[in-house]
Amino acid sequence: MSFDQFQDVNIRWRYSFFLVLLLVAVCALVYRAIDLHVFEQAFLAEQGDARTIRFERLEAHRGMITDRHGEPLAVSAPVETVYADPKFLNLSLAEIKRLSIALDVSSSWLSKKIASNKNKRFIYLKRKMSPHEVKNVLSLNLDGIYSQREYKRYYPAGEVASHVLGFTSIDGEGQEGLELAYDEWLTGKAGKKRVLKNRKGRVIKDLGELEEAQAGHDIQLSLDMRIQYLAYRELKAAVETHKARSGSIVVLDISSGDVLAMANQPSYNPNNRSTIDVSHLRNRALTDVFEPGSTMKLATVAAALESKKYSLSSELDTSPGYIRLGKKSIRDHRNYGTLSVLDIVAKSSNVGTSRIALDLSGDVVWDMLYRLGFGQGTGVGFPGESIGQLPDSSSWQPIEVATMSYGYGMNVNALQLAQAFMIYGNGGVKYPLSLIHRNQKVQGEQIIPQGVSESLKAAMKAVVAKGGTGTRADLPLYGVGGKSGTVHTVGKGGYQQSQYQAIFAGVAPADQPEIALVVIINAPAGAEYYGGEVAAPVFSRVVDGAMRLLNVRPDKGIAKSIHARDVSGKRG
Repeated sequence: MSFDQFQDVNIRWRYSFFLVLLLVAVCALVYRAIDLHVFEQAFLAEQGDARTIRFERLEAHRGMITDRHGEPLAVSAPVETVYADPKFLNLSLAEIKRLSIALDVSSSWLSKKIASNKNKRFIYLKRKMSPHEVKNVLSLNLDGIYSQREYKRYYPAGEVASHVLGFTSIDGEGQEGLELAYDEWLTGKAGKKRVLKNRKGRVIKDLGELEEAQAGHDIQLSLDMRIQYLAYRELKAAVETHKARSGSIVVLDISSGDVLAMANQPSYNPNNRSTIDVSHLRNRALTDVFEPGSTMKLATVAAALESKKYSLSSELDTSPGYIRLGKKSIRDHRNYGTLSVLDIVAKSSNVGTSRIALDLSGDVVWDMLYRLGFGQGTGVGFPGESIGQLPDSSSWQPIEVATMSYGYGMNVNALQLAQAFMIYGNGGVKYPLSLIHRNQKVQGEQIIPQGVSESLKAAMKAVVAKGGTGTRADLPLYGVGGKSGTVHTVGKGGYQQSQYQAIFAGVAPADQPEIALVVIINAPAGAEYYGGEVAAPVFSRVVDGAMRLLNVRPDKGIAKSIHARDVSGKRG
């Protein structure tokens, strides 16, 4: 074979070889294309989605809390939270400066925040911002900076109802008050949506909702915010006037047990918790206990009247103004001589009340106190409620029987005391107390006979009448009744001789009561410290306003009511 022939064959062979290779490559490509588009389509689609499709949480707003008339007390407003993905953050000093200005934080803090979390994929930069503020942040168009929708809890009533409502954490979880007690009911269920993101993590397309967010349930409280504002205003004024340590006030609907108002001092603003004193957080009307003092004399008298051994006109000798029991002496302010049971209440005679209790026995007194709700929970379901203390009567000595009859040796909270006066004023029926509004009439329990209740109302009216200890609670247009109490506060070393609690509890209108009300002023620092001097005027002003707000018709004649009273126009 010549060289030319050999060369020609070689060229043809090479051509054929490369042609075959080309055909093989084309077949391989065709096969791969078919494989990718037919056999591996689902897998590849899944892998592509895994790199571009993301699932985002749809926040559910928390249920609203309203008063009994539908006025909003706690609402959730939509806000935005700015967060970052440190993987995509590569900010210059100038960009950090601009970002810090938009976030309203220091550039040094922001730099440290980013540097200390550079290995993470998610960090909060600032939470609960307004949409306008977030728009300014996102307009910087910085890689790795994003926003998400959240909800911020807002309390329109501010500090006025803060102790009842409580507040939530930054994550929307109940921390105090009814926000904590009903957290599960108020909390909504978050939803989920699918979005398409680019490699920098920005959403470029919303692919729709997978699960719809479910809002939390609403709660309607028993509070009447008109009365709540009134009670809070008067309590705050009294605490400031008397330079008192603290104060509480409770108003009950006497025919249902609904709590119409519950306020404390000092208070706090749940919308601004940056400077909150922790000691101001507790709802003192439920968490703090105190010795009720002379307000308990009505319970002792109720037991006496129920026993049929006494009536309001029954007389007892309180001379010489004191009674000795062992090494202890129980004294009145002066020697009242012979007093009727009605006068014992009106003049708040410790000696008279002690003689009645000793005659009845400790078991009878204890039974009455327990039936009235002392030493037990009120049933309102408030977190941290104290049930107080009602000692077992089996171990009572005569001195303990006597002191218990006028409210020493036991302790109660303000709501328990209000509950007792509700029973005194409504015919002797104990209704279950509630902070939640009830649309249906609740069933009560007859605790004391109706006749005893009527006698107690007469005794409470005598306290407010001329010669009684609570004349500053009197009103010109409405008949009121109540009982004052003054007790030494208890410190580390026992009773503090120069510190008192001023208490006044009562009902209004006296003959056909609509509300029961308790006022407690703790440790007034002025010259006045008696319950009839400090707490009774607050009672008077709150009752006066509440009667008008509830549209209750005056039950006293105008001409008859125009008389001199030492609280006219003055705060207690």
